[in-house]
Amino acid sequence: MTLSALITDFLEYLELERNASQLTIRNYDHYLKRFLTFAGDITPDKIDLALVRKYRLHLSRYTGVNGKALKRVTQNYFMIALRAFLRYLARQDISSLSPEKVELGETEASPLKILSDSELQQILNAPNTGKVDGLRDRAILETLFSTGLRVSELANLNCDTINLERREFSIVGKGGKERIVFLSDSAVENLQRYLDARKDDFKPLFIRFQGTVDPTENGASMRLTPRSIERIVEKYVKKVGLATKATPHTLRHSFATDLLINGADIRSVQEMLGHSSIQTTQIYTHVTNKHLKDVHRAFHSGNKD
Repeated sequence: MTLSALITDFLEYLELERNASQLTIRNYDHYLKRFLTFAGDITPDKIDLALVRKYRLHLSRYTGVNGKALKRVTQNYFMIALRAFLRYLARQDISSLSPEKVELGETEASPLKILSDSELQQILNAPNTGKVDGLRDRAILETLFSTGLRVSELANLNCDTINLERREFSIVGKGGKERIVFLSDSAVENLQRYLDARKDDFKPLFIRFQGTVDPTENGASMRLTPRSIERIVEKYVKKVGLATKATPHTLRHSFATDLLINGADIRSVQEMLGHSSIQTTQIYTHVTNKHLKDVHRAFHSGNKD
């Protein structure tokens, strides 16, 4: 079989066997199609280190329609997809390059974007709650900070998903992993205000209030997309004039650091974030070790009484 057929098989494997999200499948499709275009529809045994080296050089020199080169981290995404594909071939006993031989380029660690308490309050208070879309936006912001949900997870919520009385609900997140998330008092209050202002019985929790109203399929087409939610967050970041380019994921970071700073153990935070590995959660510890900060404050000679 050639690459094009095997890539299709791999994407179907991700969907059926690995329960990957549609977003993940689209990303892998995009990354692997680039390799297919570069290498041609060859057989997998033709993939060797020389070809991979040339492909990495191609990615490093590639410029998009805007004339900008690919960032090193983006180049690595293409290589990660190729390595996952080669790992799939190995599982199927199809002869090709060993995935372990595909190396990733070194990248500089990006600083973790965390909102300060004052910045967070500015964003949460920014929507005009005198209007229904403002009530919705406040509920979105409060829910993101209260739960640490990924933006795709938030967009997929339905009205019958959440239990405002119990202040918790179950979701199926990345990789088909189920977890319980919890709502703060403030999130419950703002969600209730938003739902009370709704004049519909549509299924999606967060809906648009512009454009044509489409009641078919319980208002499925009225659901806000992840991109729409990203734009809503961006709108209020600009409105309050924050220097930080905050996104829904920034609120997820802020959720995690808020818990850790206030004494939550890292294993609990890992579960609430839906991380498969504790190593992923540990990125927050270097900015949240309050004990070390207190020790430095108390004992470092450069600090004044």
